[in-house]
Amino acid sequence: MQELTCLGVVPVFVNAGAAVLPAVFAGLVSALALLFKPRELVRACREKPHIPLIVLAVGALLFFVIKWTVSPAAPAETAERRMGTESVRIGTDWSKVALEIIRQEERARLLGNVPDGEKDPGPNESPAGRDAPLVYRVDYQRGGYMGGPSPTGLAMLWDYRQDDTMVLSSPLVDGERVYCASALLDPSGTFGSVFCLDVDSGRKVWETFLKSASPEIDFKGFFSSPALTADGKSLIIGQGLHIDDNSELVCLDAATGRINWMVPTPLHVESSPAIEGDIVVVGAGAVEDAATHKPKGDPEGRGHPGYVFGVRISDGKELWRFPLIDPESSPAIHDGVAYIGSGLNGSGVAALKIAGGLSEEERLVWKADTPFPATGSVTLFENMVLIGCGNGDFVFASPNPEGMVMALDRETGKELWSVPMPDAVLGTIAVRDEIAVCPVRNGEIVALDLKQKGAELWRTQIGKNGRPALAGPAFTGSRIYATTSDGNMAVLDAKSGDVLENVYINHEDKPGDLYLTFSSPLVAGGRVFVGSETGGLRCYVGSAKQ
Repeated sequence: MQELTCLGVVPVFVNAGAAVLPAVFAGLVSALALLFKPRELVRACREKPHIPLIVLAVGALLFFVIKWTVSPAAPAETAERRMGTESVRIGTDWSKVALEIIRQEERARLLGNVPDGEKDPGPNESPAGRDAPLVYRVDYQRGGYMGGPSPTGLAMLWDYRQDDTMVLSSPLVDGERVYCASALLDPSGTFGSVFCLDVDSGRKVWETFLKSASPEIDFKGFFSSPALTADGKSLIIGQGLHIDDNSELVCLDAATGRINWMVPTPLHVESSPAIEGDIVVVGAGAVEDAATHKPKGDPEGRGHPGYVFGVRISDGKELWRFPLIDPESSPAIHDGVAYIGSGLNGSGVAALKIAGGLSEEERLVWKADTPFPATGSVTLFENMVLIGCGNGDFVFASPNPEGMVMALDRETGKELWSVPMPDAVLGTIAVRDEIAVCPVRNGEIVALDLKQKGAELWRTQIGKNGRPALAGPAFTGSRIYATTSDGNMAVLDAKSGDVLENVYINHEDKPGDLYLTFSSPLVAGGRVFVGSETGGLRCYVGSAKQ
């Protein structure tokens, strides 16, 4: 039997100018040839004085025809670019068209191989209902799960990667769109962008990288993760990395990426926003001196320690500020009360009323101490406020590692129970089915029974060579998706803690050498979305039955 060879066919289009080139050359080739025969050219000029004019005209015409048909069109800076959103440029790169056709075929193949029962159910809703806002890790149980299958046998469906940028932020999916943010470290400072992609293809819908068009000022890097209002119209995210000051809380139009408003702070906003009604709450964290670990300021170390603030979403008006030391934690809101951790030099959790027009005494519901800095996000479950704490931070381990998971009474702040950990719990605690899944800085994932005062169900080491687990895991009920700082994502059986598979999410040709994979996975519609240090934002689909 004759061997069949699969061929890929790429259409090639020729514009009108290129199509007429043969006719132009055919009519002018004789005249052009004279340019390369000087003696004949001189004789022709003597016999027919109009020949030089014809030759010059031919040369000029040929120059402009070639320039028109061959030279690439210059990028046109549009109004959208000047406003900070990137638009389509004039001209077509047909090599990119060919690559996109190949990628589309590969995506179709991957989706076609999804086993029965694991087909993508389409657009997803929040477990709390789409009339609720979408926040960091979907809702305040922080499970990072939006319904659908729990895929295994993961294969990359698409990736969105920009040279030298990291995705520290965690993705957010709403229907046919996924939102995320990037960060770039440069000797001159940090830079970043917020972007929106098509869920199926990873195609860019919009990207915003300027916070000011006149004068042109770039966004700083993003660590914060986006939140989306209940009506799906406003995307809100904090700006700045830990070394940055003078950063903002930013609200963008979710459809176009245009900036609705910005609220400035003298600090940075690594905290991810919490939303209830028309109010968003977030923390502005301290900028510490690397040597003293105190807030930067005068020689006595009296810098700005940080604060929590609330903003009205409809018009961007700052409603209130409450002083709290280093609130890098991402808050959670329930019935008009926001719960947020206090980090380095603070070590505690505060409960604050979010309404405007209150004094500091009226705003504070309660404040509880924690034995270590509480940098991790707050998770809510029934009457519990769950918080992880510990020594060390996202970049540097403590020489004396210790940590703890604490459950506080939501009404009073009283400690209900606590579970010691061998290292800090910096990533978000994910809750589902009365089980809390905790990432530990020593590279372990630990499952706790919330109905048994945090009794340990299992613990699994996923970090190779002790690489830390710094991001909140996605917890679907049957599967857990957890990452480590070196760019590995483990898929675990939720009942036993057994590792089912490992996927490398950094770029295969550019391993992450800074160990800055902090992005938390999100599972939606049978797909896994996750960012990393060098792999950009990726979407994986399953190819094996559960």
